[in-house]
Amino acid sequence: MLRGFYPSCCDPASDSEETKPLTSFGFLGGNSSPDARKNLTGNWKMTCIHSPLGLGAPRILPRSARVSPSRSKLLHVRCTLGEIVMEPKVAAVSEPLLLQAVRGEKVERPPSYRMLCEKYSSFRERSENVDLVVEISLQPWNVFKPDGVILFSDILTPLSGMNIPFDIVKGKGPIIHSPLRTAADVDQVREFVPEESVPYVGEALTILRAEVKNEAAVLGFVGAPFTLASYCVEGGSSKHFSKIKNLAFSQPKVLHSLLKKFADSMAKYITYQADKGAQAVQIFDSWATELSPVDFEEFSLPYLKQIVDSVRVTHPDLPLILYASGSGGLLERFHLTGVDVVSLDWTVDMAEGRRRLGTDVAVQGNVDPGVLFGSKEFITGRIHDTVKKAGSHKHILNLGHGIVVGTPEENVAHFFEVAKGIRY
Repeated sequence: MLRGFYPSCCDPASDSEETKPLTSFGFLGGNSSPDARKNLTGNWKMTCIHSPLGLGAPRILPRSARVSPSRSKLLHVRCTLGEIVMEPKVAAVSEPLLLQAVRGEKVERPPSYRMLCEKYSSFRERSENVDLVVEISLQPWNVFKPDGVILFSDILTPLSGMNIPFDIVKGKGPIIHSPLRTAADVDQVREFVPEESVPYVGEALTILRAEVKNEAAVLGFVGAPFTLASYCVEGGSSKHFSKIKNLAFSQPKVLHSLLKKFADSMAKYITYQADKGAQAVQIFDSWATELSPVDFEEFSLPYLKQIVDSVRVTHPDLPLILYASGSGGLLERFHLTGVDVVSLDWTVDMAEGRRRLGTDVAVQGNVDPGVLFGSKEFITGRIHDTVKKAGSHKHILNLGHGIVVGTPEENVAHFFEVAKGIRY
């Protein structure tokens, strides 16, 4: 669903832990642009993803990459652009640094994370198997010891438990077998009970939390009501969102009924993930920016706020992150949701985003992925410009979106090396 990627780059063994910026990486399998992801074969070809900025494009490991099982039988992958990557030593901390930054505590460097979108055959079988979910989620952690470990899953995972059959078809992405377009269709949507429908998610999160302890934050995620509804009404991905807008403008009560069901369910799903080990949860409203501001206020904002308010009752300290690309026209409205972190893409100046959101909300982003096609000097300048504008308070350094396929690996490596030296 989220179209984010990571590039590969080097991590010289001579660098000390004290000189490295916070990093976090994870895998997000699912239905983001089908042609943008590579297949993970039975030989476990995997991308090298230790960029500190959580960037990345899917790239198959070079033939010289070494793969050996660790004590926990999770894959231990080593790859570089010319030398072996050594695992950095990580000092124990009372709380993951990523969470400290989100809460506004003083940190010496900006944490960052992105997700690697991978396209697998039989994706649902892989994402619903506890052993595979844990194995894939922990691969970056076992090698690079980043600051965040992200659950390998998909925002559509809860749909089956809500009586909404779906599949992920190679070359097409998500397919909703029976689109929801009438009041009768919406009436068939069941209450989501995570413990019964997705127990593998809870089990995987518990294992992940035990594996990384407090050396990294374990992150979960859910889809936002409007984005989930968009897939279910459209029947899959869409360019014009004509079907859901037809429903919104001709039968708003029907859509509101569906959105309410998704809001109730996603609030439960977030608390379930938190109870099972997630230390922060990101809400993906990928398609909210297809709405005008006034329509966002009617069809997305109330339900995002409902989720946040509901979660706050039982989990007041759980950081919630809101992601929606192309969100420049909605920032002030994003603030009204009550989330802790808002992701910015590169169409918003970081300083302006800070000003519009205020100081009580953390920001994430927002370097243009296209910058990585520039010279090393150009890349360096843009990184430092973003950090300078964001300041040292509540910032997660990141790309504003997924890396573009074809980005030179040496530029990605340079991005990583520059970021390692950042200090406030």
